[in-house]
Amino acid sequence: MGNCLHPVETSFSLDQNGTQFAFEYLNYSYDYNTTDELMDNYHIEAAAPCHSCNLLDNSSLPFFILTSVLGVLASGAVLFAILKPLSHWQICPSWPILAQLAVGSALFSFAVPVLAPGLNTAHNTGLCFLGYWIWYTSAFAQALLIGCYACLNPRLGIGQIRRLTLGLTVGLWGAALLLGLPVTLASDVYNGLCTLASNKDLEALKSTHSAICFIIFTVLPLVLLVAKGMKKALGKGPGPWVSVLWIWFIFWWPHGMVLIFDVLVRSKIVLLQSCPSQQILDVMLNLAEALAVLHCVATPLLLALFCHQTTRRSLLSLSLPVRQSSHTDAFAIKS
Repeated sequence: MGNCLHPVETSFSLDQNGTQFAFEYLNYSYDYNTTDELMDNYHIEAAAPCHSCNLLDNSSLPFFILTSVLGVLASGAVLFAILKPLSHWQICPSWPILAQLAVGSALFSFAVPVLAPGLNTAHNTGLCFLGYWIWYTSAFAQALLIGCYACLNPRLGIGQIRRLTLGLTVGLWGAALLLGLPVTLASDVYNGLCTLASNKDLEALKSTHSAICFIIFTVLPLVLLVAKGMKKALGKGPGPWVSVLWIWFIFWWPHGMVLIFDVLVRSKIVLLQSCPSQQILDVMLNLAEALAVLHCVATPLLLALFCHQTTRRSLLSLSLPVRQSSHTDAFAIKS
């Protein structure tokens, strides 16, 4: 992906504007024997723009398309397996919430081509807004669903309470829709590419979006881990239910971290004193974005593994009373 042999100005990616900037003249102490030619070269290089290597340019379009197709197929297959009548996966506790995770992954997969670089003729402002809204709404919803599933399912058995499941569904998806509004309102079409608008009036919206991503994708899993550790250390209950679904956060955790750091840099709270530092930040933004995109392929696989593990344990637990009762009957007959 991308062309690093010939560095170009960072294009407007999904979560960053172009980061081309010019260094201000630095306070430079030098020896009086320094030649005029050396000083001229220094000032020319210091004032030159910093060009980053963009990994997610038009050449990365096959990556986005392939990921989208695989995500749609995998999410559809898992969703069918969960919703199929008399499916053994419906033994999973709270399987409606698991189905919603598959729906969220499928929605994200459909939104990937809309925001992919290279499809310049396919973009308009309305489609751009819709793409960003679906992209982040589905991601926020999945994170909130995993968090609630981990915290509430072992204690309340929410899969057995339809009203509670419906209330959680409406509440979580409603919250995700609201959390996706800042990035939606800050997006626009620039040179045929759907991106965040490079407008100072929208900086507040972009900063709000980055803070939301940091809280949902980075802080939330840390809170779950700390709560699990504290509950176990104090012996006050099992705490959040640790499962393979927590791997989902690995795909989004760097995204939240890099976005909040980028906000600190753009607001000049954190100063990058060299061009290589800015280039590293741009590369990290691209890599975090690519890792986040891959979650739509990994999520159905995690759901399938989770359902397989839980149904297997459930079937074993159900078969134990049957075996015990059969042994008891056999003993009674012998006696």
